[in-house]
Amino acid sequence: MKSYSFHAMIEIIGINPYVQVPETILTEIFIQAGKNKGHIPVTGTVNSLPYQQTLLKYSDLWRLYINTLMLKNSPKRIGETIKVTIEFDPSDRTIKPHPRLTEALENNIAAKSEFDKLIPSMQKEMVRYISSLKTEESRNRNIERAVNFLLGKSSFIGKKTL
Repeated sequence: MKSYSFHAMIEIIGINPYVQVPETILTEIFIQAGKNKGHIPVTGTVNSLPYQQTLLKYSDLWRLYINTLMLKNSPKRIGETIKVTIEFDPSDRTIKPHPRLTEALENNIAAKSEFDKLIPSMQKEMVRYISSLKTEESRNRNIERAVNFLLGKSSFIGKKTL
């Protein structure tokens, strides 16, 4: 994929810092992606540091949100001009559930049934959270919490019971 470079000033909407991608570059990315609607996965650099992100259209404007992983203290840098490279990212971004989560759901039919009923973004949020945990102890504790959440017994990752 071809990479495009531009300079942009960090703006903010609500609490979310973003930059506007120039129309000519957006057009090229739309061609590469084969679409100009929905989420468009992109990759590139911000001030020479690599990122992987998603272009989103909100209030009729395509935005590249600049999170703190991409740019340290980004919410405090509104008005700063940054150098951005961007290109369409066709890589598979699927996050596979941790084997322990899969096993726990297979061993609890009711929890598995509730998990399967969740909207895809909620399933993805649970899988991503558990997969990102560093220790086995933390992972086991949170898998138990997830199962209890699915059974309507407790909250999990800031969500009330089902």
